[in-house]
Amino acid sequence: MKYAAFIRYGNPEKIAEVRPTHRQYLSQLKEAGKLWASGPFTDDSGALIIYETESEEEARQLIEQDPFYEAGVFQEIQLKPWNRVF
Repeated sequence: MKYAAFIRYGNPEKIAEVRPTHRQYLSQLKEAGKLWASGPFTDDSGALIIYETESEEEARQLIEQDPFYEAGVFQEIQLKPWNRVF
């Protein structure tokens, strides 16, 4: 099942510093089949990350292991099941 995470950023001074590690983490998830899509909003206020997991709990665990989460960049997270139509 896919879970869409709508994320609002905070702690802006950490974004540039932690972004390379965050993207490496997402690359590993993509290779493992746990990430369907991700990217920041064009105003860099946050991001949309779509996980491919067995449960919402697993998606939350992946979020909490993200270097951006650990550095306090993820300030607000809304996680919802998502169905692709097209």
